Amino acid sequence: MENSEKSFGGTIMGTDYAEGAHPDVLAALTRTNAESTPGYGSDIYCEKAQELIRSLCEAPGAAVYFFTGGTQVNAVTLGALLSSWQGVLAAGTAHISLHEAGAVENGGHKVIELPSYAGKLSPEEVRTYCSRYYGDETWEHIVMPGGIYLSQPTEYGTLYTLEELRTFRAVCDEFGLFLYVDGARLACALAAPENDVCLRDLAGLSDAFYIGGNKCGALFGEALVVPDPKRLPHFFSVMKQHGAVLAKGRLLGVQFLTLLQDGLYERIGKHAVGMADALRQGLDRIGAYQPIQSPTNQVFVKVSPGQYKALQARGLGGFWSHEEDESFIVRFVSSWATSLSDVETVLSVLSVKEDE
Repeated sequence: MENSEKSFGGTIMGTDYAEGAHPDVLAALTRTNAESTPGYGSDIYCEKAQELIRSLCEAPGAAVYFFTGGTQVNAVTLGALLSSWQGVLAAGTAHISLHEAGAVENGGHKVIELPSYAGKLSPEEVRTYCSRYYGDETWEHIVMPGGIYLSQPTEYGTLYTLEELRTFRAVCDEFGLFLYVDGARLACALAAPENDVCLRDLAGLSDAFYIGGNKCGALFGEALVVPDPKRLPHFFSVMKQHGAVLAKGRLLGVQFLTLLQDGLYERIGKHAVGMADALRQGLDRIGAYQPIQSPTNQVFVKVSPGQYKALQARGLGGFWSHEEDESFIVRFVSSWATSLSDVETVLSVLSVKEDE
C-alpha cells in the first residue's frame, strides 16, 4: 500500500485505531466466518499464524499467545514475569505509567518510573537506579526492580536502536532483570527509514515482546512472542485466570495470519509512516512548530486555542498537552486508512489565520 495506492478514507485522528480492520483482514474474517473450529486458540488458523510468527522471528522454539488488547497483554505478561516483591522499570512517559489506569499496579506490582528522553528510557538510567538500589543497606525494604518495560516505538513515536537494545540486554543480564517490549505500533517502527531493529532482534534480545494488531490493521488483537517458553510457565492458565483467553480464538489467528503473510504488515506500516511524513512536510511548509520529532506515524504540532477549537470541530487530531502560554500540543496519528486528502484537510485547517 504505497502512498499512491488506493486509500480507504478516514481522518487523521489522535489514534490509529479509529477505523475498523484493513479490508484484507476484514475479507479474511468474512471468508472464514461460517467455519466451525476448536476454541481458545487451538484452531488451524492460530497454529499457522504462530508458526509464521516463529519463522519471521527466526525463533523456532518460541511460544506465541494471542490477546485482544494492549493493556491486557501488558498487565498479564508483566504480572507473570514479576515476582510478588518486584516492580518494573519504565519511562515516566510509558503507556503503563500514564494510560493504563494502573493496570500493572492493580496486579500488585509497582511501576518504577525513571526519567525519559524524547519518550525513551536510557540504559544508563536503569544501571544507575539498580546500582543505587543494591547499594542501599535497606534495599530489602524497597520494591525490587524485576524487569524493564520498553515500547517500540515509544509514546512519542521515537525508536530504540539495535545498539540501545543490546545495551539494555547487557544491563538486564548484569542485574538479573527481564526485558519486555511493547509493540503496539510495531508495524510503524519496522517501516521507519531510521529503524535498524527487526523481529529477529526483538526475539533475540527480549524475554517477551508483542506484535501489535489493534493499531496496525487488525480489528482487534496482539500477538505475544516469548522466545524461551520456560520464562513463562503455565502461561495459558495465567491468561485464563485473567479472562484473557478468547473463546473464539480463531478470530485472532485469522487476522494475524492475514497481516503477516505476503508483506501486508510491512505495507500497512509503510503507508502510515508515509502519510505522517507527508503531514510533517506540510507542517514545515506552513511554518507550524513541531515540538517532538518522530520518525514513525505520530506527529506533534503546537497550535493556538483557535486552531485547537477548529481541529476539535472537525474531529482531527487529539489532545496531548495544554501549555503555559495557553497553546496546545496536538497529536496526529496516521494509519492504514489515512489518505493524502486527510493530510490536506489538516493542513487547510491549520493554515487559517486567527482573524479569518
